[in-house]
Amino acid sequence: MTDKAVAGIAVIGGSGLYSMRELENIRELRVRTPFGDPSDKFILGRLSGVPVAFLPRHGRGHTLLPGEINQRANMWALRSLGVKTVISASAVGSLLEELAPADFVFPDQFVDETKGRVSTFFGGGIVGHVPLAEPFCAALSGLLYKEALKLGIRAHLGGTYACMEGPGFSTKAESHFHRKMGYSVIGMTVATEAKLAREAGFHYAPVSLVTDYDCWKAGEEVSKDKVIATLNKNIENIRRLIVRAVPLAAEAGCRADCPGLVKNSVLTRKEHFPPKLYKALKPLLG
Repeated sequence: MTDKAVAGIAVIGGSGLYSMRELENIRELRVRTPFGDPSDKFILGRLSGVPVAFLPRHGRGHTLLPGEINQRANMWALRSLGVKTVISASAVGSLLEELAPADFVFPDQFVDETKGRVSTFFGGGIVGHVPLAEPFCAALSGLLYKEALKLGIRAHLGGTYACMEGPGFSTKAESHFHRKMGYSVIGMTVATEAKLAREAGFHYAPVSLVTDYDCWKAGEEVSKDKVIATLNKNIENIRRLIVRAVPLAAEAGCRADCPGLVKNSVLTRKEHFPPKLYKALKPLLG
């Protein structure tokens, strides 16, 4: 843990967003955690005058599959830096006609279809169950949505993010199934990240950057050239949004007491905590 807060806000970048050229006074910091190494060194700097920590989710060389990302290390490290608010950007496929490539979606729900990923800090002697009925910070999502509209970005508030295991994309049968279930977008990272962000006590909001129509729409099948072109447009727009939103994020407030939800979620009595595990989790549990 650091002796004092380094940054109150963090940005986690997904596919294509490996750095933030808008950051000033940049320095890099490697954080060691009880849960192993984070995805990369943290890039620290100031954005619109606000101290920010930036982390490329897949590493700067895009070397990590979604299932290989050490989400526990990422979230613990962010907490150790004093972060309270996390804006998480990731590329997604659209499952709805009205969510077109290059649109931004601010989902309010997710469905976790991943398999075997570690998605909790609990276990091994300390039992906890955090509430996830409302898995994201609605106030932060609402602020990001409003600022996106002001920038002229086609944006949509609400919807369900289907989190698949990957790394392969959907079959047509899977894509049509997800559409019949009423899901909005599909990606490979948000569910695991969101669960751990809730346990870490963050105000956490995902920004889903639509790159394609998954594979359900005839004539709009996924192609590398189309995806890259859309991805480049999305990256420029998410940079614009982050620059505008970061100074306002602290004013978003919170409707659900995101930082306090974990404190009432531990069922194990403190005298039964394994000392080594409690030492690792103390920054999260207080």
